[in-house]
Amino acid sequence: MIKPDLNITLLQSELHWENISENLKMFSEKISALKEATDLIILPEMFTTGFSMNTSLAEDMNGQSVNWMKQISAEKNAVVCGSIMIKEGNQYFNCLVWMKPDGNFEYYNKRHLFSLGDEHKNFTAGTQKIIVEWKGWKFLPLICYDLRFPVWCRNTSSEYDVLLFVANWPARRITAWKSLLPARSIENQCYTIGLSRVGTDDNGIYHSGDSMVVDPLGEILWQGDSQPAIHTCTLSFHPLKHVRETLSFLKDGDAFELK
Repeated sequence: MIKPDLNITLLQSELHWENISENLKMFSEKISALKEATDLIILPEMFTTGFSMNTSLAEDMNGQSVNWMKQISAEKNAVVCGSIMIKEGNQYFNCLVWMKPDGNFEYYNKRHLFSLGDEHKNFTAGTQKIIVEWKGWKFLPLICYDLRFPVWCRNTSSEYDVLLFVANWPARRITAWKSLLPARSIENQCYTIGLSRVGTDDNGIYHSGDSMVVDPLGEILWQGDSQPAIHTCTLSFHPLKHVRETLSFLKDGDAFELK
């Protein structure tokens, strides 16, 4: 089955620290200015707050941020995804929301919590991956630190076409980001998208962006620099199909079961 080309838009941006309303206003303006049609709009990790451990900012699934995503997705007739703080009972999650234009959504709670930043002390780790589908394409959406854990990303039985990371990746560890995104593409024979933020947050941590789109052979199709950027690119299915048919490495992978 040949799938249609897919236009994806990456919004690499600075973030207003712990200011949900200002971030939603800023992203509304950026998205309204898009001149070309797109199928998928990608926002950074914790795009409404920055990478904060202040869980008093957490919302539920009927909150301001999720409702904003519904509105934008419907207006642009595109999936909108990014992570936000979500409260469920007495637990808090770094939650990636995958919002579709009809108002239905799926979500993924970050599995690997960043212990160096005390994320594990403030949030609860997720336990399940999700595979989401849009216009025939299958995505595995993950969050930032998950990039360091290849078993969690493993593309068994070619179950997804695109591996997607939303992030607040710090510049001081940018070599890992630049190395692991192409590595994940190569080992999983998929497109890989990494969308991070730019600028310095209120903890004094500088983020250099370097968002990236990588093809199934590990070649970089686009890479941002340290400045805010709005970039739309097109993914074509034929190159992915060709790689998997001519270099059928996935079938030789080890069988395993995640515990």
